[in-house]
Amino acid sequence: MIVDKEGYILTNNHVVEDVDKVKVRLNDGREFTATVKGQDRRTDLAVLSIKAKDLPVAALGDSDKLEVGEWAIAIGSPFGLEHTVTVGVISAKGRSGLGTGTYEDFIQTDASINPGNSGGPLVNIDGEVIGVNAMIIQPGQGIGFAIPINLAKTIMEALINKGKVVRPWV
Repeated sequence: MIVDKEGYILTNNHVVEDVDKVKVRLNDGREFTATVKGQDRRTDLAVLSIKAKDLPVAALGDSDKLEVGEWAIAIGSPFGLEHTVTVGVISAKGRSGLGTGTYEDFIQTDASINPGNSGGPLVNIDGEVIGVNAMIIQPGQGIGFAIPINLAKTIMEALINKGKVVRPWV
């Protein structure tokens, strides 16, 4: 998803990990070769950069204000089916223990998320991005997970400014 007019795109790390070239195609048909600005395996987030003008920019919401039971809309291209929208609710917040990495704080939703939705937005009823679609437990079970946008904003800022995330540890 395009997150600012400078051409920064927020996606999942697993979408761009170990690839030589990334192509971005917009709804209006324009195609761009993207540069990977930074990647963070621990949160499964990555930032790409394209050189373009007149970009449509996603409105970023506030995932800290989410409540269980609110509407959730997942957007992506599951199984290559472009421009797919599914609807559900926020089933849980703060999900961890899924074995995906060091930093787990997922939004759980029953909006259908499948392979190809990764890196796409999870939006609220106002069209604000509240999460980055990231994973499912098992295909066909109706349980999907998204990285909260507030966490993604912090990681994205570090990737744009430093190309990596620096974390303190003792």
